[in-house]
Amino acid sequence: MSDTSSPDHSTSTASDPAPSEGNARPRARVSLAKRLSQADFQAHATRLLAEIYPQRHEEVLRRLETVLDFHRTRLNPRVPEGEPLWSERDQWLITYGDSLQQEGEAPLATLHDFLASRLDDSLSGVHVLPFFPWSSDDGFSVIHYREVNPVLGDWQDIRRLSEQRDLMADLVINHCSRESLWFADYLAGVQPGRDYFIEMDPDTDVSEVVRPRPSALLTPVHTRRGLRHLWATFSDDQIDLNFANPDVLLEFIGILLYYLEQGAGIIRLDAVAFLWKRQGTSCIHLPETHAVVRLLRAIVDHLAPGSLLITETNVPHAENMSYFGLDRLSQHDLTAIEGSAQADEAHLIYQFTLPPLTLHTLTSGDASALTQWAASLPSLPSGCSYFNFTASHDGIGVRALEGLLPDHERDTLVRLVHDFGGYVSMRANPGRADTPYELNISYFDALKGTRRGQDPWQIERFIASQTLMLSLQGIPGLYIHSLTATPNHQEGVERDGHLRAINRRKWQRDELEALLASPNTATHEVFHALKRRMALRRNEPCFHPDADQNVFDVGPDFFVFERVTHEGRRLLFALNVTDQPRVLPLPESWQGVALTDHLCHDKAYDPTMARRPYQAAWLMEQTVRPPAIEVV
Repeated sequence: MSDTSSPDHSTSTASDPAPSEGNARPRARVSLAKRLSQADFQAHATRLLAEIYPQRHEEVLRRLETVLDFHRTRLNPRVPEGEPLWSERDQWLITYGDSLQQEGEAPLATLHDFLASRLDDSLSGVHVLPFFPWSSDDGFSVIHYREVNPVLGDWQDIRRLSEQRDLMADLVINHCSRESLWFADYLAGVQPGRDYFIEMDPDTDVSEVVRPRPSALLTPVHTRRGLRHLWATFSDDQIDLNFANPDVLLEFIGILLYYLEQGAGIIRLDAVAFLWKRQGTSCIHLPETHAVVRLLRAIVDHLAPGSLLITETNVPHAENMSYFGLDRLSQHDLTAIEGSAQADEAHLIYQFTLPPLTLHTLTSGDASALTQWAASLPSLPSGCSYFNFTASHDGIGVRALEGLLPDHERDTLVRLVHDFGGYVSMRANPGRADTPYELNISYFDALKGTRRGQDPWQIERFIASQTLMLSLQGIPGLYIHSLTATPNHQEGVERDGHLRAINRRKWQRDELEALLASPNTATHEVFHALKRRMALRRNEPCFHPDADQNVFDVGPDFFVFERVTHEGRRLLFALNVTDQPRVLPLPESWQGVALTDHLCHDKAYDPTMARRPYQAAWLMEQTVRPPAIEVV
């Protein structure tokens, strides 16, 4: 379509943000690696253990010190003390250890070689999804926590990956496999596993428990002591662990520190929101759960400063944000001069709202909800940031939309996903009918059209979604199947019998390389477009995770925000979210300024020209010289 078409709506000037968000000097929020001293750690641990185990905290503290002393000399900081925790160069890949396979080679070795040959300068980190022996859920039902699945490789392969880039590893902390040695101990009635699980009377009222699955919460198990019923939040193969037993907490602290020793610099706390159970409550986000996260943060900051904790909590947005620990900070703390306030839970949280809200925006052609949500994001204290993503090994969670979109808009997404070949997973609700939990579809195929059906804009729409994600405040994570524009993998669903397999294809290396080498494939076009954007992004200071973000409401056709460094350097992101050419109404503070588009080889920007459907821009003042780099 022509770039010169006129928009069909008013191009009146957008308002700038309120003075507290707009032209004031950016807050100097700098996130640095800082070791928690022995005295401060002792004070933190004493207080937190008194919250978690009020009757046994002194004994547990002594045992904790023994665990820490064992690991103390084995750990090295991820970054030197006083150095930044992250920068604009941080861009991570999300992948299974065997998403890439090559005959005669361990998959982890294949992954290492692919990253080195195809993405060496593009990615600073890689999240290898659970690489341990497992029995179900593609790795999230762990049998042995301290072993690498021999089908994938060994610890040497893991350490080799970590030598080249930051490595994120999963601490599957809420539950373990019923094929684990701990569970065998439980069945036999011997320690340590005898008290590692949660027995419940099958007649117990658990109707208030928040569930991510429609399956029964209590699963029957035959033991040497007779029939027992155990708590199983996710499936009858994933048995919840009993953190009311301090032995379990100490065991997992040892496992976490072992992963750090093996080269992991980022630890993902899987399903941590469900960790603590108390009868008569929702059993999600309980105070003891937050106290455990704060304890793990204190341990990491004490023994391995610069290592990061990220919480995986696929829940409504406000609940997700609670894992920064911001609810315990006053507003004065949050706006403290020089960013001196420190949150004390996760360093990073997944931006779970982004995948479904981006999908809604690009398939409805209306940026209003996305603009309103992005403008509501609070300023973060130093040491906290978002992990932005649009796709992962799981489906597109829709719980994060609660309170942001009405149910009928969520239901429209459900119908769209069905129309585009996907599925919907449900969850149980206390006293109510099951409701959608996640959309199971390749993100590439979720964007093959709009509410009106399929159209020719799939590739442009998909690249727009990834460019948006790369531009937002935080650290971006690209799922391997987003980089490769992988369509729905229906064969996996039929073979494995579960819906999430639709987005978990395993590529043969030679097949993928052939697609990457062929200019006429979506894989080639998307991969190289995203690689170019990552190369530009990692050299632009405005994309530092600590750089401020100000959102502008310029109408429903565009999603617009600026990123501003502490020194005042600024970049304007603008995306036409419609399938029609539109003229961008520039925010007032960007009008009358000669601009260049960093995404268009720094060509001069003409504000009277219509933007193509789904075209994104990185606009900068002409007086600001972008970093000189060579982009392949």
